[in-house]
Amino acid sequence: MFERPKSGERAVLVRLAIGEPRDEGALEEFRELAISAGAVPVAEVTGSRRTPDPRLFVGEGKAEEIRQVLVDGEAELVIFDHALSPSQERNLEKRFACRVLDRTGLILDIFAQRARSFEGQLQVELAQLRHISTRLVRGWTHLERQRGGIGLRGPGETQLETDRRLIGDRITQLKRRLERVDQQRARGRKARARAEIPTVSLVGYTNAGKSTLFNRLTAAEVYAADQLFATLDPTLRRLALPEGGGVVLADTVGFISDLPHELVAAFRATLQEAAEASLLVHVIDAADARRDRFVAEVDEVLAQIGARDVPQLRVMNKIDLMDDVGPRIERDADGHAVRVWVSARSGAGIDLLVGALGEFFHRESVRQRLRLEPRDARLRASLFRVARVLREEVTDAGGWELELELPRREYDRLRKTDPDFARACGP
Repeated sequence: MFERPKSGERAVLVRLAIGEPRDEGALEEFRELAISAGAVPVAEVTGSRRTPDPRLFVGEGKAEEIRQVLVDGEAELVIFDHALSPSQERNLEKRFACRVLDRTGLILDIFAQRARSFEGQLQVELAQLRHISTRLVRGWTHLERQRGGIGLRGPGETQLETDRRLIGDRITQLKRRLERVDQQRARGRKARARAEIPTVSLVGYTNAGKSTLFNRLTAAEVYAADQLFATLDPTLRRLALPEGGGVVLADTVGFISDLPHELVAAFRATLQEAAEASLLVHVIDAADARRDRFVAEVDEVLAQIGARDVPQLRVMNKIDLMDDVGPRIERDADGHAVRVWVSARSGAGIDLLVGALGEFFHRESVRQRLRLEPRDARLRASLFRVARVLREEVTDAGGWELELELPRREYDRLRKTDPDFARACGP
């Protein structure tokens, strides 16, 4: 056994094409992930296999190649762009006598560095502990079972069992804290629903430009950089729309291919903002040749969190990096906006995007004229709370004539449940 080093930044990157052609784009993304985590790649080892080796993931010959590259490059760490089983990770560490990290551990490390809010830190820690708990078998020398001896025989708890129990206790504690955070978020969503303030969630592949677009739309100062997972913590801001009214805009964590299931589970409370949104603005890096694959990856994660059926408006971002592409709106056969081409960095097309958002919520609303009698004062007050009053006149009888706009679901609810409202609307 060896003692795991506490740190190590010089890394050998390993990516195999398993039963598929080699993908240079995926290799580039893996390289960017490693750099985002703070690694300094000194070499890359690639290859192909029909299926992973059950013991080492790579074959014996490839393992020896990696070991030699590790020695020649004086590296301290080997990172695999694959999910390794606990036994594969342990076997590779024995073979290389250094730390081995798989794709899940790499992404978890990046999330741990980037989480700033209390909620984000709790979510990342929970994901890390779930991942670590499967690897507490002879991975560290201090976890080996007790040896017999005077005063040490009989029932007792091994160091391994102690660590498992402590991790289990901490996971339970984190789950309770996150449940309270989730309840607070749910209360916030209910309050917005009562106030009839729709929510628009920005979703998309990491580094598609969501935070830059969020800042452009709301004049916020969310950290944005040309790196994977620049921001993790969700941010909410109000956005005014044309013709009055507004929405709450939510910037969510970026998605990535093979997103660790531990992270999807841990960030479920945060991602619930997307699942319960009125509209998803799917931000896409239009200049990236891999954009179709990225769109499919995002849609897959949205399906996992129950957001498959939420309406989407796709935003083709970064047109400033493309030749002969200007801002425009693409519409479906019914004339509804389905795709908007913009540059969040330069601001080109942002007015078209805001207009498309206004169109979406306008068609989801109903404009109605009502004639209220003097006895309808309570109904009048409630309409001012749930609707946008466009015009009001006092009648000769002491009542009111109103022209208002309100969400269609609220209009349908009032027509069914409030006889006074139905009477005021007329036949």
